[in-house]
Amino acid sequence: MNTTKRLPVFEKFIQDVRAAWAELQDTEARMKRVKVLLEGLVKDPTIQEHSKNWPSTEGHKNLLLYEDPDYQFVVNAVVRTPGRYGRIHDHAHAWTAYGVLDGTERLERYRRIDEGKKEGYALIELESLAEGNPGKVDLVPPFAIHSEKGGPTRSVAVIVRSERLVGRTLQGRYDAKTDEYREGEGPTQVPFEVA
Repeated sequence: MNTTKRLPVFEKFIQDVRAAWAELQDTEARMKRVKVLLEGLVKDPTIQEHSKNWPSTEGHKNLLLYEDPDYQFVVNAVVRTPGRYGRIHDHAHAWTAYGVLDGTERLERYRRIDEGKKEGYALIELESLAEGNPGKVDLVPPFAIHSEKGGPTRSVAVIVRSERLVGRTLQGRYDAKTDEYREGEGPTQVPFEVA
């Protein structure tokens, strides 16, 4: 991805995240810094306006905005149609910062209440619910069960993952109605330039 064409506010964000990765050795500390940086990015009116033309990610896709060649963190975006429900899932061993850029979303956290001994089964319950408005960032630790639900209008979020999982690591998928558990691939990565 060509750095010279990037939207300046997005390029600054990338360089600030790279600096955090260079300075801090611990993934949790890095992602806590990323949360603060992402809060600044998703409040920025320049990128909010830019995102109004981003394509939909319906069909289990993410826009791949950036993948770092040195530190392997990944920046994605999701563009939801009104009322679109994201599946209940985890991100395996990776950390994820999820920032609402435009529209509103409902950020749900779940806890597993069974012992995890029965294959294909997971009993989960809703633990917390937060409203996500532009500027809201949810920091999701490894194996945390969660979901994002679209609001009444189109919504856009920027996601920073501590590493790429798609094509490398299966992630947990949960069904709160049937108590089914399975592992699956993450969203298809669709390269997209923020230029």
